[in-house]
Amino acid sequence: MFANVGWGEILVLIVVGLVVLGPERLPGAIRWTSDALRQTRDYLSNASSQLRDEIGPDFDELRQPLSELQKLRGMTPRAALTKHLFDGDDSLFGMFDTPPGAPGAPGIQSAEAPTASPSAQTPDGQPPYDSDAT
Repeated sequence: MFANVGWGEILVLIVVGLVVLGPERLPGAIRWTSDALRQTRDYLSNASSQLRDEIGPDFDELRQPLSELQKLRGMTPRAALTKHLFDGDDSLFGMFDTPPGAPGAPGIQSAEAPTASPSAQTPDGQPPYDSDAT
C-alpha cells in the first residue's frame, strides 16, 4: 500500500503536519500514527495466523488462486509475449529499449546526421519562431 511513497512525499507530509499541527503536537501525532499502524499490522498478522491454524491445509488451497491472480495483475503485454512465445528469453526486446540514434543502438546508422537548411535558421543559429503555429 505504501510501497510507492518516496522521501519527497514523506517530506511534504511532515511540512504539512508542521503547518497544520504545529511543532508542539507533531511528535505526538507521529507517535500515535506509528502505534496505530503497528497495532493494525499486528492484528492482521495474528488474524492470518489464526486462520491458518483453524483452516489447516485448506488455507494453502485458498491462497493459490489469489497468487495466480496476483501474477496475472503484473502481466504486461511484453511479459506475456516473453513468457508464452519466447519461453522467458527477453533478449529480443533489448533492441527496443534503447532509443534510435543512441550510442550502441542497433539498426541502420547514417554517417551524417540530417541538418536543417541554412535559410530555415536565424542568424544566431536558432530556428525561426512562428506565432501562428502555437
